[in-house]
Amino acid sequence: MIQKMKGNRKSKLNKKTNFTEFDMIPFVSLLTRECLFLLFASVFILLAMSAIYVDVYFMDNALHENSVTEILQEIILAGIAVLFFWCATKRPEIRGGLILIGGFYLCMLIRELDDIFDMIRHGSWLWFALTTAVVCIALSALIPASTVTGLTDFIQHRSWLMTAMGLIIILIFSRIFGMNQLWEHLMSYGYNREVKNLAEEATELLGYSVCFLSSALYLGETREKFTALRKSWT
Repeated sequence: MIQKMKGNRKSKLNKKTNFTEFDMIPFVSLLTRECLFLLFASVFILLAMSAIYVDVYFMDNALHENSVTEILQEIILAGIAVLFFWCATKRPEIRGGLILIGGFYLCMLIRELDDIFDMIRHGSWLWFALTTAVVCIALSALIPASTVTGLTDFIQHRSWLMTAMGLIIILIFSRIFGMNQLWEHLMSYGYNREVKNLAEEATELLGYSVCFLSSALYLGETREKFTALRKSWT
């Protein structure tokens, strides 16, 4: 009788917690996937930040427009823009949203390449960025349904918080952290502009790396969903 009561209690507990051997399979799969992403993100950021050491130790503190760090930042931005534009050609359901996001990163890339556009005319990067923005907005306006769907899906995905954090690091934190007045006051008569550049560029590189990881996470995790959706339409 006692064993039967214990058995019934154990059965109720299993039903209440839904903790069975079968339920462990998706849990282990989820845990493995998240650990692999954490490992990939750690290695990616480690390799990206190694550009700082290359500039400092092997390029004689060459933290300028043509430094390894700056070039890597531009490569990361170009990679993000290409990913979103390429996926826009493959996912008509959210094409407009992907075009807008890709256009945003492309404008950031144009801003980083301001020294190249200055060869045409000083400050001309702004006109190229505005042209890019207008074109992307016009294209997305032609397909409003996919634009709203795409932006909504992106914001609701868990990668959005990573993207927001990366943009905050790039657009706000790095600007404040790299202010001349801050470092001049901190270092006083021993002020060294290279130290200020190191802090600012390293922070920007971290932000770009986070944005790349969040973009890869979103586009990778939503690939099967939209593939299945297209198959259901055919």
